[in-house]
Amino acid sequence: MYRPRPIVSLPADTDADGIKVYTISASGEAVAIAPYLPRLAAMKQARAIPWSTTPAFAICHEAAKARYLVLGWWGNDNEMFIAVTAQDASGWVEDLSRYSFCLWDMEVMWHERNAFVETLYGEVPSLAAYRARRMGER
Repeated sequence: MYRPRPIVSLPADTDADGIKVYTISASGEAVAIAPYLPRLAAMKQARAIPWSTTPAFAICHEAAKARYLVLGWWGNDNEMFIAVTAQDASGWVEDLSRYSFCLWDMEVMWHERNAFVETLYGEVPSLAAYRARRMGER
């Protein structure tokens, strides 16, 4: 059964490249970010993307049965790309045939879509404005 889960926007300096980082918790407890950061670094390194100049976000999701890390970024003018990894008994696994984002992650994605439209898909695009626009803040 669906119940809202706490979504927290972490400080802007959580990621050195400016990727916005959010946490979601199934238990309602604060999410320890340390287990996610090495995996986020590996996901970024695996892609030839200039992260410091790319609008992007990450969701560190402590789900009921596993840890999930969703990395989303904007490219090709107006497309949102997504990579998802989950931590199971064998370690972190990135396999979209087994793991994907879920309905709680989509709340963050909707916010990020609107932030993108309002700050980057208009007459005067501003990456700084996009990065400043975080859930729960205006």
